[in-house]
Amino acid sequence: MATTNAMPKQVRSLVPARMDRLPWTRFHWAVIVGLGISWVLDGLEVQIVATAGFQHDLNMSPTQVGLTGTIYLIGEVVGALYFGRLADKLGRKRLFILTLAIYLAGSGIGGLAFAMWFLWIFRFIAGMGIGGEYTAINSAIDELIPSHYRGRVDIAVNGTYWAGAALGATANLFLLANTDFANSWGWRIGFFIGPFLGLIIIYLRRHIPESPRWLMTHGREEEAERTVDKIEADIRAAGHELSEVDDSKALEVTPLPNIPFGTVARVFLRQYPKRTFLGLSMMVTQSFLYNAIFFTYALVLQKFYGVSLSGVTFYFFPFAIGNLLGPLILGPLFDTVGRRKMIFGTYVISGLVLAVSAAMFQAGALTATTQTIFWCVSFFFASAGASSAYLTVSEIFPLELRGQAISYFFAIGQIAGAIAPVLYGSMIGDGSSRGPLAAGYYLGAAVMVVGGVIALIFGIDAERQSLESIADPLSKVKKSPDATGTSGRNGELGESNARGGQEPEVRG
Repeated sequence: MATTNAMPKQVRSLVPARMDRLPWTRFHWAVIVGLGISWVLDGLEVQIVATAGFQHDLNMSPTQVGLTGTIYLIGEVVGALYFGRLADKLGRKRLFILTLAIYLAGSGIGGLAFAMWFLWIFRFIAGMGIGGEYTAINSAIDELIPSHYRGRVDIAVNGTYWAGAALGATANLFLLANTDFANSWGWRIGFFIGPFLGLIIIYLRRHIPESPRWLMTHGREEEAERTVDKIEADIRAAGHELSEVDDSKALEVTPLPNIPFGTVARVFLRQYPKRTFLGLSMMVTQSFLYNAIFFTYALVLQKFYGVSLSGVTFYFFPFAIGNLLGPLILGPLFDTVGRRKMIFGTYVISGLVLAVSAAMFQAGALTATTQTIFWCVSFFFASAGASSAYLTVSEIFPLELRGQAISYFFAIGQIAGAIAPVLYGSMIGDGSSRGPLAAGYYLGAAVMVVGGVIALIFGIDAERQSLESIADPLSKVKKSPDATGTSGRNGELGESNARGGQEPEVRG
């Protein structure tokens, strides 16, 4: 009698090597446009809600308005944690379709809110969708983009958050310009902008394939091969030549249908403790700085420089543009100069510029314009560094845990960063004393410098390396000592190639 409990079939696959040797083509642009919209939507959402156009229509106090933003952030954390594990279990494509649909429903229905509680429910749902997007999208992009371009693409895509923020600010200039219109329909139309863009993009996403790497490690090798065959056929049809892939680059795996939490904990805490420390440090430090400045910059301009509430929007534009240009201009250097050097440089330079601005702010030597210029320069570098934090945590752990790795580090970073707005808000006070806030800026500068030093010491030289050489998949077949001439431990290849922060595997 045939048994239904057959052991998973061992497969030998060239899928990763075939994907990494692809030239840059229209297929990769489709991946960027179709998947990268997530950060644009997030930036759009935060900026539109930050204007609180719904405050009067729904009879909300300033505290309740602030709680609306908090509920959205909590939704992001919950969504990242829940959908991150599903992205590893069910696949990237299922999740980046599902999470976008959840966001569309949450934001769109939220725009129809007739009461505060109704708005809060759907702000939480919209946040869950965006949080899930972070995990599924980062995973898919890293696994579909060739290794030579992975760094610049991931960093640029993460940086497009600021394009969404600028779009939201632009929309607010028109939607909230007239008080009567703003209080009745302006803010509602603002909530519909994101879903409108999402409906356009969801069609494109339907044509983006499942990650062949994910298929390969989940017992669907034939489907993975067919997916890569089609991608290659389309590329050849467009006039590109593709080289053959040497069989020595094949990867042998035994598909793992599910990864228990015990294994997840062992990978993060025992097998890769230094990488875990690196990821936590990068996510927490960048989140602290961003939340400290971004959520209080309007108060600083108003309290210390006398800028009107309506005038704050105009100072936001150069701030957003600086944050957008940093990842776009510096991103390619993460693939050429290298991950560790660039992370160290962007973190430290942003911190030093902020420290100089703190000294000049304390001395009363800045105006609203020069203060904004300092923020622009500092966050030109900080934005690239912050984007590299997401890149780092998504590429230095095994493929089967990529979605969960992003979700855990994102959640911890968000929770730690949530302290900053409250702390810096108290430092601003009534604007009568510059000393406390200057000290806060020095603190933020020190946090970024420390984050950069940690990255330099514990970082991984992952530039132009295949994901499988940075961290062996958990499903990779372990070689016997006789076959390899080594101890046969899993992780040997990844740790020898990705120098910097090397760790031996702890078997368990």
